[in-house]
Amino acid sequence: MKMIQEHILDQDAQLVGYLHDPSPEIPDRTDRPAVLICPGGAYEFCSDREADPPAFAFLKRGYQAFVLRYTVGKEKARGMQPLREVSAALSLLREHAKEWHIIPDQIAVMGFSAGGHLAASLGVLWDLPELGCPDGKNRPDALILCYPVITSGEFAHRQSLQNVSGEADPDKQTFWSLETHVSGKTPPAFLWHTYEDDAVPVENSLLFVSALRRAGVSCEFHLFEQGVHGLSLCNVDVATPMRPTAPWMDLCLTWLGNRFAFEE
Repeated sequence: MKMIQEHILDQDAQLVGYLHDPSPEIPDRTDRPAVLICPGGAYEFCSDREADPPAFAFLKRGYQAFVLRYTVGKEKARGMQPLREVSAALSLLREHAKEWHIIPDQIAVMGFSAGGHLAASLGVLWDLPELGCPDGKNRPDALILCYPVITSGEFAHRQSLQNVSGEADPDKQTFWSLETHVSGKTPPAFLWHTYEDDAVPVENSLLFVSALRRAGVSCEFHLFEQGVHGLSLCNVDVATPMRPTAPWMDLCLTWLGNRFAFEE
């Protein structure tokens, strides 16, 4: 395994990659799909539990895995800064695809909670002129959204919306209501949520799934009955053992493997 570290746009955002080394003994695995992971933390911090543990889980299953620790805090996260960073990170993966042994049209962006909001933001806003990628090299090939923050409306996670928008007034946060930006150009998505989540209500995922359906974008959605917010891998390693919900990872890998025609 090789680890790489890159600063994204400025010193506050860092991309860490965990890469399989190519081997002449495994010629069919020289280049691999990649997953770019955005941890949660309400745009206030980046959760350690939603960073390296899922990255290592994907690495173990054959993927090249990356973690983006993006800019956080209301004063720094406003002005689309985290979105600019994830856009630049995905572009960087494609620019270094040959060097990092990535299949350039098989890159998924994954996010947990507020990181799910960031991943989904790139999925629906990748073609904004402000991001400076008219060639679309920042467009994800798939989205993986884990109990994501989505809406600025009735079911908003208000702290996340305040931090990313820099605005305390809910009426000024509406741009970041991502269900309103879904279009036919949005990548296919895998989502999961729990019914018991009282921090980021399941309506966030439901609103996004409904918007994908209306736009004709393929998706898979799993609603689990049990589980609080922030479960990550739902195991002892991340201090949230939750057996009924833990199957989400295998379901996700099956979905992503089918989409990328990647056999583990």
